[in-house]
Amino acid sequence: MSAVFDALPGIEVPVGDISRSLAELWRETGEDGSVGRVVEDAKATQVNFVLHLGIHTTVDDALEQFAVVERFSRRYPSRVVVLCQLHADRPAAEMRAKIDGECFLGRSKADKRCVEFVMLSYSRGARAYLESQVSTCLSTDLPLYYWPHRFSTSGRLADYRHLLTRARRVLIDSAFAPPDALKYPWPNPRGVRDLAYSRLLPVRQTVGQFLSGYEPAVLIDDLRAVKVEHGAALTAEAAVLAGWLGRRLADCRAESDPPVPAVKVSEEGAERNLTVVFEYRKSTQYFRWRGDLATGHAVFEADFGSGRTNLPAGVSLLAPEVALSEALFF
Repeated sequence: MSAVFDALPGIEVPVGDISRSLAELWRETGEDGSVGRVVEDAKATQVNFVLHLGIHTTVDDALEQFAVVERFSRRYPSRVVVLCQLHADRPAAEMRAKIDGECFLGRSKADKRCVEFVMLSYSRGARAYLESQVSTCLSTDLPLYYWPHRFSTSGRLADYRHLLTRARRVLIDSAFAPPDALKYPWPNPRGVRDLAYSRLLPVRQTVGQFLSGYEPAVLIDDLRAVKVEHGAALTAEAAVLAGWLGRRLADCRAESDPPVPAVKVSEEGAERNLTVVFEYRKSTQYFRWRGDLATGHAVFEADFGSGRTNLPAGVSLLAPEVALSEALFF
């Protein structure tokens, strides 16, 4: 993980000087190189965000997630703390720090949006001091959002209960999280959000809007099976989609429970395909939606007894930084 810390941008500073060093980032520099006053409008922080990189995070993965948070911060100015855990073979107390800051223009020149980054690398021996150090890095009186990424098991998060309980939202990504993450006894389960569910929002909207054009009884009567097929790259998204379909069909309040959606890998072999199929006892009744996320094309095929429908449509996933916003605030 020291390689991850070294690869992240920023200037290394003594851990005890983080607050002072951050303040220096926003001081004006005169033409002669002299340091002047702090620029008053340089910061307008709205969010505290902790990105916690587990020991299985590679350098490329860390840089990718850092870029996602950076793009998110252009819309929501943030104080971002990135935690980089050293491997267990580093038991001695060791902690290093980096700081970085960037400003972006919003809709006008007067709309300045700034983000501050603190990167902390810590060993197992320094774990006891981490909560205190993170607290000093965060802005007071602002909501905290916590994203543990690439942890080997959910049980390891028990060491970070302070962050789990304090955070308004805890983010996981079921595409990368441990298998038990969705069933882990989170301290605040209502605050847990799955990024896979969030980035699937356009798919849920387009399928939901189409099906909402039919009466619930039409959708649920004589429904024999619900299937979700997926390419290899969309395993987490398929599971999310199946769960969402199951809940929506249950809301139709039929006399009997609807079939539980079954999930399987598509035989077509396309890595970024998703397919939803409703099978009915009447052979003339059907619903199919096929989406190719590689091309952005989708098609609806349906006949609920009132005539056939064949409708092309677009399909996409939310951009990672937009999915992050969706998970945090909605």
